[in-house]
Amino acid sequence: MDRAAIEAVLAGVPDPEIPVVSVVDLGIVRGIEEDAEGVKVIITPTYSGCPATVAIEESVREALDAHGFREVRIEHRLVPPWSTDMISAAGHDKLKAYGIAPPSRSETVECPQCGSHNTKEISRFGSTPCKAQWQCKDCLEPFDRFKCH
Repeated sequence: MDRAAIEAVLAGVPDPEIPVVSVVDLGIVRGIEEDAEGVKVIITPTYSGCPATVAIEESVREALDAHGFREVRIEHRLVPPWSTDMISAAGHDKLKAYGIAPPSRSETVECPQCGSHNTKEISRFGSTPCKAQWQCKDCLEPFDRFKCH
């Protein structure tokens, strides 16, 4: 098994809803394992009802196939459940650069546009179910905040 090559392929698979982050950045790819049946990539959806789950699996399959890893299986694992703690530091940086406040347990949220902490939640529902809509009181720009869970 060429683990490094498989990891490199997976790192290039973008999330279908937030294309600046990969499925590896988001922690959806839980690992690569080898067993008696061969090599498998373990993936966990961000939540059980995520509409992007099928698209993510298809993208992972297409990327693996395109790079000669047709024999690698994809396995879903729901336990332990995915959480925002699984998003990598690079994933946090990419979300912020894209204009989405990364998840944080802090009461204050930094505006990804101007850096102000003078922000407020305006709707618990954002552009996708995993994000809430916020607004900066200083630059007045609206932005999504990735919800913690």
